[in-house]
Amino acid sequence: MKRISTSGDSAIEMPKIEIIGLLGIPDVRGGDDIASIIMDACRLKRIHLKDGDILTVNQKIISKSEKNIITLNDVKPSKFASQLASKLKKEPEMMEVILGESKKIIKIGKRSVIVQTKHGFVCANAGVDNSNVYEGQVTLLPSNSDKSAHELRQAIKERLGIEVAIVITDTFGRPWREGQVDVAIGVSGLKPIMDYRGKNDKYGNKLFSTEIAIADELASAGELVKGKSSNIPVAIIRGFAYKVKKGSVRTLIRKTSEDLFL
Repeated sequence: MKRISTSGDSAIEMPKIEIIGLLGIPDVRGGDDIASIIMDACRLKRIHLKDGDILTVNQKIISKSEKNIITLNDVKPSKFASQLASKLKKEPEMMEVILGESKKIIKIGKRSVIVQTKHGFVCANAGVDNSNVYEGQVTLLPSNSDKSAHELRQAIKERLGIEVAIVITDTFGRPWREGQVDVAIGVSGLKPIMDYRGKNDKYGNKLFSTEIAIADELASAGELVKGKSSNIPVAIIRGFAYKVKKGSVRTLIRKTSEDLFL
């Protein structure tokens, strides 16, 4: 980091992070070793992973490697799925898959259905997606993204001897605002939330409710270099200070009893 002079002999570091989009990731197939794929791409592009690096990884390549793909021709839609699909102008088979991945329907809109998934996420269409797969197929969210993140982190640690953090990401819409952002759906190696409660701001005021969802911010930062059509499903974030901690994305899921909209 660059240092800037202040009064007297003191100096402070200028905060800076680097976000690197990792090119060279091939089309992932069921059973592929994501850790090996990432390390091969790093070698190809002469990128040396370092202690403290954070990898934001699109869930799509995790889902593909874990064979979380469904062929819609194999799905038999229920009567309810067919009725809902007609209303939303979706394929009945896809709607059946969405319902199968849902714990609770929150809201039925004009083009999508907002649900609470089996994982606890509140999102459109339960994360079921037909992009970047063959026609007639859809991908599901990983069954346990924290576990997937942990296994990827451990594989990199065992093979390279370094400590990195992993944030598995997906694109979610946002209440009250237009546009989508990437958020964390799986975490390993860091706490998803930075808690400022009990600390004082620069004016001496005690903070009572400030909790920053750094895992979501890292996910969105990685998306800036990954894009949606650039075939860059992995970003490396370097220079962000964090403590190596055991973390879980469940920390980010608000309790139903505290959620004003569930």
